[in-house]
Amino acid sequence: MHSQSHGSDDILDVIIIGAGPAGLSVGIEAANAGLSYEIVERGALVNSIVRYPANMTFFSTPELLAIGNVPFTTPHHNPTRLEGLTYYRNVAEYYNLRISLREEVVSIGHNGPNVNVQTSKRTLTGRNVVVATGYFDNPNHLDIPGEDFPNVSHYYSESAPFYSRIVTVIGSQNSAVEAALDLYQAKAQVTMIMRAPKFGESVKYWLKPNIENRVKAGSIRALFETEVLAIEPNRLQLRNNRTKEIFYIESDFLFALTGYHPDVSFLKKLGINVDSNTLIPEYHPDTFETNVSGIFIAGSVACGCETGTIFIENGRLHAYTIVGVIKRRLAERVKSRIIE
Repeated sequence: MHSQSHGSDDILDVIIIGAGPAGLSVGIEAANAGLSYEIVERGALVNSIVRYPANMTFFSTPELLAIGNVPFTTPHHNPTRLEGLTYYRNVAEYYNLRISLREEVVSIGHNGPNVNVQTSKRTLTGRNVVVATGYFDNPNHLDIPGEDFPNVSHYYSESAPFYSRIVTVIGSQNSAVEAALDLYQAKAQVTMIMRAPKFGESVKYWLKPNIENRVKAGSIRALFETEVLAIEPNRLQLRNNRTKEIFYIESDFLFALTGYHPDVSFLKKLGINVDSNTLIPEYHPDTFETNVSGIFIAGSVACGCETGTIFIENGRLHAYTIVGVIKRRLAERVKSRIIE
């Protein structure tokens, strides 16, 4: 299915870093535009979805998750994680996308008008690079003693191992609420800890009444305006930020679901400017090209720590703009060489 390149075979028109929905979308559009490309992914295909909770349901409808004009068929109004994994795998196979999995990009450097991408296995050379690495691989750490204990995780998978255990969940948004409710259903003893005075406004409308009713009934304990100061093997040191009281609670396991952020150090290594407050990389909104010529960003990596602004639904659309810009520039290069 691959088309002819605009030049020598060993120089790709575009190298795509990240095989999430945004990266796959760029690959599909590059193939449709007749560009040579390769997608490089350090983990699994759609690695962020692989790391979602096992029984998670998407907030979006299948139409908004679809890429490459391939219908996302499901009997459900909101697809499940497993359906999403199956769908994106089928799309990658349908387009016979050129993807290298479990290969990490180590560095990127300009080589004249081209870009060299050094991976853990080889060196690729391309005319353009698209960074579509998302943010889910980089949790926001608490930076407190004990965070590296084995009974602490920044990711939630499933509730079965926690039957009859004392489990603490930090966070007030969807991921924390879903985890707490799932653990409660599995008969874990659940405590939620939140700096905020109430649950987040963006909590899914069908979850909010459920969690509020569980808290009101006392079946899930909620400690608002509270933060964890230190983690010990079987207990947590907490502080109520309103009363300044410091106290302890028992805890067998802690899920610190405090959000995620892009790999800022990687972006800076590429020469991309990153806002120190928002962690949003510098790019032109009309082209998605960063301050480094020939390096574009696609998908949720563009949102910095404002992770509620770019999802699969709108991140997948970046591909049309980016590939359009690249195709036009490559055509102009060919035209200028012909004129010369």
